[in-house]
Amino acid sequence: MYKTTEITSAEIASDNPVHQRLLFPYVEAANLVSGKVLEIGCGWGRGLELLTKAADHYTGIDKNQELISALSAEYSTSTFIAANIPPLTGLADNTFDYIVTFQVIEHIENDDLFIKEAHRVLKPGGKLLLTTVNKTFSLTRNPWHVREYYADGLKSLMAKYFPTVETRGIHGNDKVMTYYEQNKESVKKLTRFDIFNLQYRLPRRLLQVPYDLMNRLNRNRLLQADGLAAEINYTDYLVSTNPASSLDFFYVATK
Repeated sequence: MYKTTEITSAEIASDNPVHQRLLFPYVEAANLVSGKVLEIGCGWGRGLELLTKAADHYTGIDKNQELISALSAEYSTSTFIAANIPPLTGLADNTFDYIVTFQVIEHIENDDLFIKEAHRVLKPGGKLLLTTVNKTFSLTRNPWHVREYYADGLKSLMAKYFPTVETRGIHGNDKVMTYYEQNKESVKKLTRFDIFNLQYRLPRRLLQVPYDLMNRLNRNRLLQADGLAAEINYTDYLVSTNPASSLDFFYVATK
């Protein structure tokens, strides 16, 4: 399987800042969830240890059959489903107490159906925990993403189906934001060669492999520069009450 930088590793040192940023909401979620928990887009299981301990029963969905098979063998008391979503085929209405879906919606073509289906399978009073990148802080076009959101746009989408949407963000401390600024300058040096602005003009599929190669080069360069990338921990991230000024959104919607 082609190893995209979208699948951020916990083992690759240059991926560490992104891994820690993605781990942080799972730490937060583990203090919020209980009962029957569904994770949409569980991936290789970054948050499984945390979520399975917090839940009475955990169900994970991902489109990657290979990953799902491996997780099923490792977590035998949990349920894993290989499926392309939406819809959430085979899952009954009013089933789950919590849904966790982190950094997934930006990959979904039909985001409206995605939210509608999440609402359907939640119990009354159930909660959807959702994170995605804040477009304001994106340094380039990410061809793996169908779209990215601004704070108000994401809230409007979720509010179509959920009566209550609590809008929060995930931001970083000075160490994280120093790394972000270093990354920003490094990306500028790489993208200055794109004089025809092809990153926004070419189809996404044509850009995915070049994007991954440049992204890996950039992460390695930043790690070698001063080692800051290796020093960042999930504790360097925090929940913010100002999502528009945060690196990621962390929205909690209640049915």
